[in-house]
Amino acid sequence: MDMGQLSDIVVGLLEILSFLFIFAIGIGILWVLVLYVHDKMQTESTLKRNYPVIARFRYLFEHLGEFFRQYFFALDREEMPFNRAERSWVYRAAKNVDSTVAFGSTRDLRPTGTVYFVNCPFPTLEQDAIEPGAVTIGPYARQPYTTDSIFNISGMSYGAISIPAVKALSAGAKKAGIWMNTGEGGLSPYHLEGGADIVFQIGTGKFGVRKPEGGFDEDKLRAVAEHDAVKMFEIKLSQGAKPGKGGILPGAKVTEDIARIRGLEVGQDAISPNRHPEVDSIDDLLDMLNYVRDVTGKPVGFKAVIGAYGFFENLCKLINERGPESAPDFITIDSADGGTGAAPMSLIDNMGMPVRESLPLVVDILKKHGLRERVKVCASGKMINPSEVAWAFCAGADFVNSARGFMFALGCIQALQCNKNTCPTGITTHDKKLQYGLDPANKAVRVAQYAKNMKKEVGILAHSCGVAEPRLLKRYHARIVLDNGRSVAMDELFPEPEVKAAE
Repeated sequence: MDMGQLSDIVVGLLEILSFLFIFAIGIGILWVLVLYVHDKMQTESTLKRNYPVIARFRYLFEHLGEFFRQYFFALDREEMPFNRAERSWVYRAAKNVDSTVAFGSTRDLRPTGTVYFVNCPFPTLEQDAIEPGAVTIGPYARQPYTTDSIFNISGMSYGAISIPAVKALSAGAKKAGIWMNTGEGGLSPYHLEGGADIVFQIGTGKFGVRKPEGGFDEDKLRAVAEHDAVKMFEIKLSQGAKPGKGGILPGAKVTEDIARIRGLEVGQDAISPNRHPEVDSIDDLLDMLNYVRDVTGKPVGFKAVIGAYGFFENLCKLINERGPESAPDFITIDSADGGTGAAPMSLIDNMGMPVRESLPLVVDILKKHGLRERVKVCASGKMINPSEVAWAFCAGADFVNSARGFMFALGCIQALQCNKNTCPTGITTHDKKLQYGLDPANKAVRVAQYAKNMKKEVGILAHSCGVAEPRLLKRYHARIVLDNGRSVAMDELFPEPEVKAAE
């Protein structure tokens, strides 16, 4: 090929590129004109009507602002609901990489409410440390459940999260030896696939165990219990992010598979009642707990956000009147700062008590009435790092459950799109293209590593306090900063009542 031919080819390519460039500009101008006419004619947005095309940048920047603040402007410990430092620890724990830091802590110990732990002058030696002891739940059930887990997967229903996410959580829970709560969306094959211990949650919609007209379908309830993997049942009274409001699964996320499991129509919004229609009193609640326990033969408890705490006093009095066999086998205390896939802002911002106050309160009421050993206590709500989990054991919890911590272990980036079916990490979406990046086998390993590293580091805190395992932590091991800048021991703020013998 001589220089003349090469020159002709180059000139031809330049002409093509010039044509494409001009064509693209033309299309762009045409598109701007279309947007201009559309914006000028529409009546929904005042800004776009007055400033066609240009006003669209306002909405674009407003949307992009969430991500710019997260990655470029927010400091390590100032973002909500979880800051970069909190998420970073979970990511490192899930990947099983070095979790040490250098130079000094960036955590400010001065704000009111800050919790820190008091080290013992004679910490527990490595050879004296022990594994958390096994706890038996449901001594009056035909099939009690015994486990040594301390940190478990809280309720996330299939529907709120995707098939790959459920598979990864199930397999990861099995590897770590912890339980997995189904959430209120029913029991799917994907929950069972990994072989984990399962806690079946019964929400106010009773998905998976209800009759079409409402109420329990006893045959379905018994069929769920026949799965060996299903170890316990949890009746959901309320959820931290939306106490007083039932579950919300937008119709865009109700696929054919989900509709079949829940007993809905494809695309139909799954809106649960504000409460169980059959439960209008403490008597009704105990009746339902005992009904489910009698039918299934397995331990049964309930999940609630604490608000009108006189409820717990009256609950304990009635249990003692009926007898300890009537008590719930466990209670899950959810926090007002708990998470969800979708909830009204009026509830998520304002309703219920935070677990920092409600957990010690409930533990003390149970002790006061001699029911603390009978009723096991699970703490839930925004506890994703070792410090929060260790605090819960100081307060008196038997177990800690987390949903968002395990979402981070799956790869969640806090994009805040859980309710839109557009989750970029494939966790809370049913878009196959977005799910493609979430490999269940890989993420199951991360789920297990997160749980194991949590257990390890909570143990480290316990040993520094001078006890052999986390459940031996007491309130005097934690101090809380007051508004005057000084700290006080937790057992002074929440003095434990004397243990009363069971009636």
